[in-house]
Amino acid sequence: MRKLTILGATGSIGTSTLKVVAENPEQFEITALAAGSNVKHMVQLCLTWRPKYAAMFDLKAANELRAELRNLNLNTEVLAGVEGMCQLASLDEVDSVMAAIVGAAGLLPTMAAVKAGKRVLLANKEALVMSGQLFIDAVQKYGAELLPVDSEHNAIFQCLPESVQTTLGHCQLESHGIDKILLTGSGGPFRYTDVNELQTVTPKQAIAHPNWSMGPKISVDSATMMNKGLEYIEAKWLFNCNKEQLQVIVHPQSVIHSMVQYKDGSVLAQMGEPDMCTPIALTMSYPERISAGVSHLDFTKVGELSFIQPDFQRYPCLKLAIEACYLGQHATTSLNAANEIAVDAFLNKGLNFTDIAVVNELVLKKASSGLSQLDEHCLESLVEVDRMARLQAEEIVRARLS
Repeated sequence: MRKLTILGATGSIGTSTLKVVAENPEQFEITALAAGSNVKHMVQLCLTWRPKYAAMFDLKAANELRAELRNLNLNTEVLAGVEGMCQLASLDEVDSVMAAIVGAAGLLPTMAAVKAGKRVLLANKEALVMSGQLFIDAVQKYGAELLPVDSEHNAIFQCLPESVQTTLGHCQLESHGIDKILLTGSGGPFRYTDVNELQTVTPKQAIAHPNWSMGPKISVDSATMMNKGLEYIEAKWLFNCNKEQLQVIVHPQSVIHSMVQYKDGSVLAQMGEPDMCTPIALTMSYPERISAGVSHLDFTKVGELSFIQPDFQRYPCLKLAIEACYLGQHATTSLNAANEIAVDAFLNKGLNFTDIAVVNELVLKKASSGLSQLDEHCLESLVEVDRMARLQAEEIVRARLS
């Protein structure tokens, strides 16, 4: 029986992970759960799963959870802050760590799991966006096992030979007959909207994804296709791609989750219902397969499959991410930080939808000119890059809102 820590237990990936566990109770045991500040949800999870440990990123929330569990006579030990999450990620008795904390907050706990040599189920793309080579080298150094959870990267993973699957980050695609990785994306809810109308998009409209059920931040990123841009950067590191080996294609139906094109003209595609339980189940059970509780794809009902070249005028954030990918680690770290600030301002403070790209571009320009001297191979330096970029983004947001 595999023992599991879930970082981001109250989010959409955490919820789907627990569904897979419930589908296979004889194979998995929940040892630890970690979340941000949702005490009410975490109390329910602790009542259901009786984990040995729980952690809340927010210190006040941790104290509230501790009191609630004490009143319920649950003996779950509650930890707090990033230190508590790192501790749960590196527990000796845990085999696998689901790294599903959204955003930069997930970097340090995910790295803790890597350094503890765990099977890391990577749903936090920001870990690679922010630390790239440093993260990949740490996986190799500490003997961790890295398995991608994002539906696109998981699809690519499934279409690769085993010799590549087991050497992520250091594989040589060309020597395995691989010509190109085709990274698909739905295009979000505005792929057919007049570009001139995007300025008036509301948060409610932006989070209404046509295919996937995700949290608000990731849903907005899907609408701007920044999510695909971050996935592009993640794919570059996971599969050791050069620019000619990686291409983004808009696929509105989200039936094909990504493809691998081989030199002989063959293209292997992974297909399925748009349900995150499928890739999660594979990472939890690899190299075997288990039930994910997901309906089989009915090809008689799929209908037409279409593919579109991404329009960078519609999706400037995607263009920025692709450019940042080849500028250096300071650029991708800064872009990710700026985007988190801009998306939060859009969701909560009234920033225009199209201003998300404006904020991101301005911070990226500053990063390219002023932050490149920082050490990309030092985690503390990358955290500092993240901090500085956030301050710059907040200043730009204030100016846009004034």
